Amino acid sequence: MGLKTVITEMFGIKHPIVAAPMGPFYTTELTIAVSEAGGLGVLSHTNLFGKNSMEEMKKNMLHVIEHTDKPFGFNIRTSRLQLDAPGLCRGIPKFIESNPKLREQCLYAITSAGTPKMMQSKSFLRLKESGSQIKHFHVAPALWLANKCVSNGVDGLVVTGWEGGGHQSYEKVSSLVLLQQVHQNHPDVPIIACGGFASGEGLAAALSMGAGAIAMGSRFIASKESEFHEKYKNIIPPAKADDTVWVTGVLGPIRLWKNEYSLHHGAISSKDEKLALEAQITPAMALEDQKHYEMTYNGDINDGAVLLGQSIGLINSIESVNNIIEKIVKDAEEFLAKAARNII
Repeated sequence: MGLKTVITEMFGIKHPIVAAPMGPFYTTELTIAVSEAGGLGVLSHTNLFGKNSMEEMKKNMLHVIEHTDKPFGFNIRTSRLQLDAPGLCRGIPKFIESNPKLREQCLYAITSAGTPKMMQSKSFLRLKESGSQIKHFHVAPALWLANKCVSNGVDGLVVTGWEGGGHQSYEKVSSLVLLQQVHQNHPDVPIIACGGFASGEGLAAALSMGAGAIAMGSRFIASKESEFHEKYKNIIPPAKADDTVWVTGVLGPIRLWKNEYSLHHGAISSKDEKLALEAQITPAMALEDQKHYEMTYNGDINDGAVLLGQSIGLINSIESVNNIIEKIVKDAEEFLAKAARNII
């Protein structure tokens, strides 16, 4: 039957499945695998080991178009503390515009962990005017931010609930409730649902609530093609949904796997408290925090920052990306058909 949605039509993809942005880790090979399997792969905002994020993004984009002719996207974290973000928001659109193959394939710009306005640079507008079909989505973990994004003219929203791994909001609203809130307030805005999705049931539920696709992080970490360390991947199959914890990261609230690092990291209770803390953060402190992500990338899953969401409780195996996507879509079709039959 196939699941054709506003998102599959917008990006010219076969399946309504998108890779969640997972910076600062590399997702170049994963991006290729997801796009080749009919989903939408996404390059992460990567600046590990002191490397230049602009050069890394450009190199990764060129690698992707060498190995697939399918659509893909990229992420930029636009937090106040992400000092390289303004340069990326200006430079990457120029780079895409200068390369005809990139202009044809790179169709999805997703900003997160900050303001959506930073991406709306002159260079991004020129890229759109050049004939590119690129769309700008922003991650909205709260209704107030979704409202702000829409008023700023984004092309779509990634609505992510509290269940998800990585950056979150202080509101702690679940995907189930947040999706309904956003869809009720913005019924005509394209939505990708994120946070707690790793199965056919989840995809069917998201589509039923007005989303046009789901974005998955933890499910794709546990794939054969992802660049994540084998120790990182192997955490997931035996894990339970309550094996993660909500703590305070440099860019705000963040969900991590329970280990020595996260259990001694602490959580700030309010946004005002976090803003006060930010004023005290020095470049040296931010660099020290970055080291814990580099440790994880190298396989230290005890003292490193291991980003995972509650969906790990749904994942029982490490599979190829193609098998993951095919099974989720097939199961979703069956659950949607079954739901229709259950209505009398």
